[in-house]
Formats: sequence, C-alpha cells, structure tokens
Amino acid sequence: MELLLPGIGLIFWTLIAFIVVLVILRKFAWKPILSSLKERETSIASAIASAEKMKEEMALMKSQNEALLAEARDERAKMIKEAKDTTNKMISDAKDKARNEYDRIVSEAQVAIQQQKNAALTDVKNQVGKLVIEVSEKILRRELANRNEHENFIKQQAEIVTLN
Repeated sequence: MELLLPGIGLIFWTLIAFIVVLVILRKFAWKPILSSLKERETSIASAIASAEKMKEEMALMKSQNEALLAEARDERAKMIKEAKDTTNKMISDAKDKARNEYDRIVSEAQVAIQQQKNAALTDVKNQVGKLVIEVSEKILRRELANRNEHENFIKQQAEIVTLN
C-alpha cells in the first residue's frame, strides 16, 4: 500500500517542484505566450475590421459601377437615338431631293414633249398646207372644160392624199 499512498515528503517536494516550475513558467513562458496571444487577437481583430472596411468599400464600388453602367446605358441609348434621328433626317432629305429632281425632270420632259408636239403639229400643218396648195395648183392647171372629169380628178386626189 505504500505504493498507493505517497509519503508526506514526496508530496512536499513535488509541491515545491511544481511551484518552482510554475514561477519559472510564469516568468519566462506565460508572458511571451500571453503577449503573443494578445498580439494575435489584436491582429485578428484588425484583419476583421479591415475585411469589414473592404467589404463596405466593395459595396460602394459596386454601387458606383452600377451607376456608371446605368449612365453608360443611357448614353448609348441617347447615341442610338441620335443616330436614328440623323439617319431618318438623311433619308428624308434624300427623298425630298429625289422628289424635287423627279419633279424637275418630269416638268422638263413635259415641256420638251409639248415643244415636240407643237413642232410636229406645225410640221403637219405645213405639210397639209403644201398638199392643199399642190392639189389646188393641179386643179387650176387642168382644164376645167369637163365637169365630170373635174369631179373624178378631185376624188382621185382626195384618195391619194388620205393614203399618204
């Protein structure tokens, strides 16, 4: 039973050794351990605060980016609208110019047609006048002694004129 129950001397020396080790550890090991734990706690808190700050900055940047994106979309829409307006204006101007040119060409063609028509009518009138004069001349040159011959001659001349 001696092995199970330690003696008082053993307990005393064990207690003294424990106290000496405790004092040595407190003086040399605990202060550095506690200071490194404190330092680590401070660095962790600083890292958490820094992470929170970065998170807030990222949220701010995200909102700024969204605002810039919305502004860019608005600018793009404005540019597209301006381009469409410019295109429509150019098309409208081109149509107006083409319409004016068409009207000018048509009016010039109508004037030319009218001039050619008038020239053709004048030419036809001149030819008819020449034919009348020729027929009249032929009638007057011929002897008018026989009335039947005279009428037959006029009918023949009328047929010749209508055939030409």
